[in-house]
Amino acid sequence: MSGSGRGLPDERGYVEWFTERIAERARREVREDMPLIECGLDSVALLGLYGDAETAFGPLPDHPVEVWPYSTIRGLARRLAVRDGRADRRAGIRTAFVFSGQGCQHPRMTAGLYRHCTAYRQHLGEADEALAPHLGRSVVELLTEERPEVHETALAQPALFAVEYALATTLLEEGVRPVAVAGHGVGEFAAATVAGALPLAAAAGLVAARGTLMQRMPAGGGMMATCADPYEAAEAATAEPGVSIGALNAARATVLTGDLAGLERARRRLADIGIASTFLQVRHAFHSPLMEPVAPLFEELARRAPAGEAALPYYSTVHGRRYDAPLDAAYWARQITSPVRFTDAVRALLTEQSPTHVVEIAPKAVLTPFLRRMGGPRGPACLAVCRSPRTNAVDLAGVLSALDAGPLSDDPDAPE
Repeated sequence: MSGSGRGLPDERGYVEWFTERIAERARREVREDMPLIECGLDSVALLGLYGDAETAFGPLPDHPVEVWPYSTIRGLARRLAVRDGRADRRAGIRTAFVFSGQGCQHPRMTAGLYRHCTAYRQHLGEADEALAPHLGRSVVELLTEERPEVHETALAQPALFAVEYALATTLLEEGVRPVAVAGHGVGEFAAATVAGALPLAAAAGLVAARGTLMQRMPAGGGMMATCADPYEAAEAATAEPGVSIGALNAARATVLTGDLAGLERARRRLADIGIASTFLQVRHAFHSPLMEPVAPLFEELARRAPAGEAALPYYSTVHGRRYDAPLDAAYWARQITSPVRFTDAVRALLTEQSPTHVVEIAPKAVLTPFLRRMGGPRGPACLAVCRSPRTNAVDLAGVLSALDAGPLSDDPDAPE
């Protein structure tokens, strides 16, 4: 049985031990991903198993009847493997941050957090201060009042950047340390800032310029989420010269981008074969050739920003893999017209980093379902800092608790 070097097994060792003992008591074959309530143990057998475990491993942290909330043998094993104080639990937790892109913004986003969470309010103020010289206004009012202009590209992108920077920095302040980051579309700027590749001031200037340049593009473009796989989506787009794939979010979650008339025809073509589609709340065809006039202008501006390398693993949704080169002006220009290879980037992150938790950094949960789908039943726990538009400090506390962070965590080094 594999162990931790301290006389107690690690997570894999606990899985092996419980799988073998439960199979013996239930007189049937069991799997580590099988729900415990389906293993066939009655209350007597459960008490016996609990006694055997305490004999082997010492006092357990839960009463037998409290074992059942851990849905699988593997879930129980993970709980036991990280039970020995915060330092050990932290060692067992590997968190990745994933930053969402445009389309998840809404009026009064994170207003509850802004009102009740001092740390979040402080970090949002930092981002707002960095953006103000470029916008000529504060983004805070977009987050605390019913302002429909939050959907205008020139304001939506800076507002999202500010929110995502503040959410991530609040988690960092509470002791959450990501092992890797990835960003979807404009979310890459917050990801790069948190990863140390862009200073806050430089990132704020780039995001403000990006949004302004994109909004100046002619109207008539849009984006459409589909339940098509990439091949079906590509086939629907082939007949439309102004339509292309804008994002690959999951196996059957492909976004088309282009002119609105072409997107509508592609929507009808997909509907004819039973595939649903919905238009996103954006006003331009992002991540498409229609954005090509913006790219050289933005690249020229981006040359003024430092081209830094990320201080932790950075998974690029431009390249669909880990990216260790400097995030320079050419990278940010290419990002404007390239499809978002979210699926490839996240799969690489999950495979190479083996996170136990993936946290969506966004004003509402948009990518979390895709993350769960890609992780599968054996994948990491996928959490959203803001589960809904009405998220407040209670939801943030729940995420911190799941990550064993924040003021209520059991910190053996905390002052008394």
